[in-house]
Amino acid sequence: MQLAASPSLLRIGTRGSPLALAQAHETRARLAASQDLAETEIDVVVIRTSGDRIQDRPLSEVGGKGLFTKEIEEALMSGAIDLAVHSSKDMPTVLPDGLVLSAFLPREDVRDAFISPLAGTLADLPQGAVLGTSSLRRRAMALRLRPDLLTVDFRGNVETRLRKLAEGTAHATLLALAGLKRLGLADHATSIIETDDFLPAVGQGAVAIETRADDPRIREIVGRVNHAATSIALSAERAFLLRLDGSCRTPIGGLATVEGDQLVFRGMVLSPDGARSEAARLTGTVADAERIGTEAADELIGRGGAAFFRAE
Repeated sequence: MQLAASPSLLRIGTRGSPLALAQAHETRARLAASQDLAETEIDVVVIRTSGDRIQDRPLSEVGGKGLFTKEIEEALMSGAIDLAVHSSKDMPTVLPDGLVLSAFLPREDVRDAFISPLAGTLADLPQGAVLGTSSLRRRAMALRLRPDLLTVDFRGNVETRLRKLAEGTAHATLLALAGLKRLGLADHATSIIETDDFLPAVGQGAVAIETRADDPRIREIVGRVNHAATSIALSAERAFLLRLDGSCRTPIGGLATVEGDQLVFRGMVLSPDGARSEAARLTGTVADAERIGTEAADELIGRGGAAFFRAE
């Protein structure tokens, strides 16, 4: 990891996938504009994570989504980088001591994209078709609508999953529309699944900026690019996930939307086979975002949702 010596240079830590780099470069452009700097004065440092190295097993078997942040957060805590850029949906609900989420970029489209050479929509897939996905949430929500489908694990970055689909490993796959858009690959989407049918993962479409809690200079700089509505929505969604103690082993969907000073939150938990599900919808003011997320989780638990979180 080669870093420039200038003390004024901002160093952004990121994974090295094309999508992670697109998010880091967007962050760099926004920071440069807010500071009246040339983008070349802000360094992007690529850090390989455990999640990138482990490609032969589902993440739920080897430690969950924290595998995509561990090494980057270690670099942040050591001072090797000044800030870290992550996909919000990769972030565990509990951060390491001394680290905080200081900003979120404006959220992209939160919906999932259906991609298939065989059918126009999920409903149009033939009986017993094979769906490739590495997401327990997408698998459970698809099986909730189409219990006849077979599923196979699809690991890898967006391009790898599209290649596997083209090679015939599955008849269809589901990907975040936000990622496709950020990579200029939105035309690969066969159709878009509305959130009424498919709640996104908590944080889907949002880019999070993580900093050291005791670094006021960097936190002030990063705060200038924070998108308030996205930050409020994520506070509700992450409170929901924290209360449920959700992880990669539990299919959970959650989405908060902000309109003026009002917030609408929808959450859902499912069994892995999609046969059982519980949903909640709460509204309130943006000032109560975290409370709304927590209360939505409590509602699901009170209706028997705790059963969804027992170890299989």
